[in-house]
Amino acid sequence: MSAADIYRQITKVYGTEAMSDNKIRKWVRKLKDGRTDIHDEERSGRPSKIIDDLMLAVETKIRENRRFTITTLSLEFHNVSRSVVYKIVTGNLNFKKLCSRWVPRLLAAEHKEKRFAISLDFLIRYEEEGYDILSRIMTGDETWVSHITPESQQQSME
Repeated sequence: MSAADIYRQITKVYGTEAMSDNKIRKWVRKLKDGRTDIHDEERSGRPSKIIDDLMLAVETKIRENRRFTITTLSLEFHNVSRSVVYKIVTGNLNFKKLCSRWVPRLLAAEHKEKRFAISLDFLIRYEEEGYDILSRIMTGDETWVSHITPESQQQSME
């Protein structure tokens, strides 16, 4: 079939919004040249700059000095853009800024073990003391970091 006949049949069934005449002509040309697969071919694309070594290096820099900005951190890595450093810090390493310090969003293994031990202790005490222990347990929001004294904006800038 010709490209024009195919276009007429497609627009008759699906309307004019389905596929343009130029795209149909392009596909007919490719199929005549010997292409047998209608799926997109593999493309290399732009390789990702985010590699494990870079993420480890960024995390090491953060742990050395938590008082940094993305800009100052990106100056440490000359071959990586500021936006890639930001993506590594916030997306891959799951850090967030809190009072001019970067803290992990997710619990570290030692924090999980500590929580497990405390929960186990509560269960044991509940079995021993009963319902009375529940009125003495205090809970809080995980996003609060109580051991950090908030700084003023001036102190944070320094």
